[in-house]
Amino acid sequence: MVGAGNVATILGRLISQNNHVISQVISRNINHARELADRFGATYTDFAGEFDLTADLFIIATTDASLTDNFANFQTGNKLVVHTAGSVSRDVLQKMSSNYGVLYPLQSLRKELEEIPPIPFLVDGNNDGTRVWLKEFAQTLSDNVSEATDEERLKLHTAAVIVSNFTNHLYAIAEDFCGKEHVNFDLLKPLIMETAHRIQHASPMEVQTGPAVRKDIHTLDKHLRTLSTHPKLRTTYMRLTDSIMNP
Repeated sequence: MVGAGNVATILGRLISQNNHVISQVISRNINHARELADRFGATYTDFAGEFDLTADLFIIATTDASLTDNFANFQTGNKLVVHTAGSVSRDVLQKMSSNYGVLYPLQSLRKELEEIPPIPFLVDGNNDGTRVWLKEFAQTLSDNVSEATDEERLKLHTAAVIVSNFTNHLYAIAEDFCGKEHVNFDLLKPLIMETAHRIQHASPMEVQTGPAVRKDIHTLDKHLRTLSTHPKLRTTYMRLTDSIMNP
């Protein structure tokens, strides 16, 4: 396991739980490498140390930028090496090994998670054998495994940012608004859960509700007047309203 952050920690737990052995943790920060390695009974090193070339698979679970900045001299011969990034081409690894690919967990992962959520995996490889091996490996970790090209993975990563990061940002904006207006944000949490639950069984377009989809100008005007002292949020509200009314 190359990396010791959120993705490396959760993937490491998932891999270990499914009867695979993590032989070594490699990290820029030797203390982080030691801490994660201790959880799995693995050896550890930093980038200046010796890598365990007896391993079957090297998983680079680091930031997207580090894939092009930190691994110029990372060589594994013909050992399979993969990265876990959604928006980086598999070919960034071509100088590291003759066998390389992608093992992308399409999920928001934080090392503090007590329970690992369901994780769809998107896999790709630079040859048929690599793709088959990676798909079979990923299927030991998840019931939801698909092959995806660089282009397909990038499109899904873009959509993932919209449904996860953007949505969470809207929660944060609403929480800030509630705090400033002295109303209880916690009262909205059942609504948040119900909205997320609905799209398990229907298209989001089909279950869209609210004054914008009804073109309820009277209510929209009331909301905009309420937001008159929150100009940035008012602009966001108007833009999203326009997007709903004019899809």
